Amino acid sequence: MEDLLEYLARSLVDDPGAVFVESFEEDDGSIALELHVGEGDVGKVIGRNGRTVNALRTLMRACAVDEGQRVLVDVVD
Repeated sequence: MEDLLEYLARSLVDDPGAVFVESFEEDDGSIALELHVGEGDVGKVIGRNGRTVNALRTLMRACAVDEGQRVLVDVVD
């Protein structure tokens, strides 16, 4: 899942070298994915009215359902 999120984010930003994903397991068993991007690329990942980041979250949730997990995606600069 981390690889897919990183691949999608790298295709959206101007500086793909600054993109990486950290994953943490929460107390309730869900997985938190932190998407780190360069400072100038945060707006591109979030998109107008959050549409792009919501689409990324939807894709990650669909992948997590296949694995029987719950996933949360946060964007960090």
